[in-house]
Amino acid sequence: MKAVLNGTVLAEAARDELIKIEGNWYFPPQSVNAVLLVTSPTPYTCAWKGDCQYFSVTDGANILQDGAFSYPEPYPASLERVGRDFSKYVAFSRDFQITE
Repeated sequence: MKAVLNGTVLAEAARDELIKIEGNWYFPPQSVNAVLLVTSPTPYTCAWKGDCQYFSVTDGANILQDGAFSYPEPYPASLERVGRDFSKYVAFSRDFQITE
């Protein structure tokens, strides 16, 4: 699967490597082109997943503020709820095209 913004591929991995949580596909960290992500200071804490890290994303020409997010250290209970460790996996906002 791929996460694409304006024709730029930001992440790519086999479907069985991704984790779907609340309708969002989370890509494994090694599948994400980290050069295109910039850490954002936007704070957010999910009640059941924990502290979120947002990233602004560039396609080379445009920047999408807070277009990606991750949970670097999710709550242990959330790992049990999801059934897999999604630490540092990256999801993209609805502005991105997720394709198979």
